[in-house]
Amino acid sequence: MKSRLWLIFALVTTTFWGLWGALIELPEKSGFPATLGYSVWALTMIVPALVALRVINWKLDYDRRSILVFPIISLSPVVTILLAYGFLKERANKMGWAGIALAMIAMPLLSYQPPGNSGASGVLWVVLALLVFLAWGIQAYFMKLANATMKAESIFFYMTVTGIILIPFALWMTDFAQPINWGFRGPYLAAMIQILNSIGALCIVYAFRYGRAIIVSPLTNAVAPVITVVISLIIHRAVPSRFVLTGMVLALLATLLMSLEEEAKPAGAATVHPVA
Repeated sequence: MKSRLWLIFALVTTTFWGLWGALIELPEKSGFPATLGYSVWALTMIVPALVALRVINWKLDYDRRSILVFPIISLSPVVTILLAYGFLKERANKMGWAGIALAMIAMPLLSYQPPGNSGASGVLWVVLALLVFLAWGIQAYFMKLANATMKAESIFFYMTVTGIILIPFALWMTDFAQPINWGFRGPYLAAMIQILNSIGALCIVYAFRYGRAIIVSPLTNAVAPVITVVISLIIHRAVPSRFVLTGMVLALLATLLMSLEEEAKPAGAATVHPVA
């Protein structure tokens, strides 16, 4: 059972992040700015952080190495794979690499939009997407690395602290001169949706503890968009394009291959390489 914990946590993450991705725009469309949405998300992180600390009897890691790691953690899959392959010496067999490759192909297909559908102009959206891509990839690598020297619960606590520290910047970026929805469809609905993100974040820390970054990262990043797409299509009563449909099929196939590859890993094989 313990060998399957990584998959259980990874699937919880993908499910919750998929739901979050499909619903996150609702508060903003109702007049609750995304910057305030971030602030609500940071506060919702407190709940799973307290649960995690209770699991370890409030024994937080606070040695020098742990303190140095957590700001980096709070900063996408290809970056994670390259770092895990080069520095953590993680490897996959042919089935695993096939799943990783399918996941890499599926992700851009799931994000495909026909020409003219995007509201962004110029190359700004590309720059922002690349920054997120790099930040998430580096974050996942250090999350896996940190599991070798500190408890997963401590990692999540420091992620929460950093998120809360950044709230003043989000408030500074908010245009309070514009009308803001302070009713149920504003902060309250945002909190209900953002808690899905927070629980998913805690579960992915556990997934990295029990599994390999080279498998966990592409799996979670490929499957969560499938759930988001399906729910969004149901809400908007739309039929997916052939690109999106192909991406969904590839993502599900990638999940199957990576799951089977991890299950076939020799018993007792190390998933974390401790740092001396």
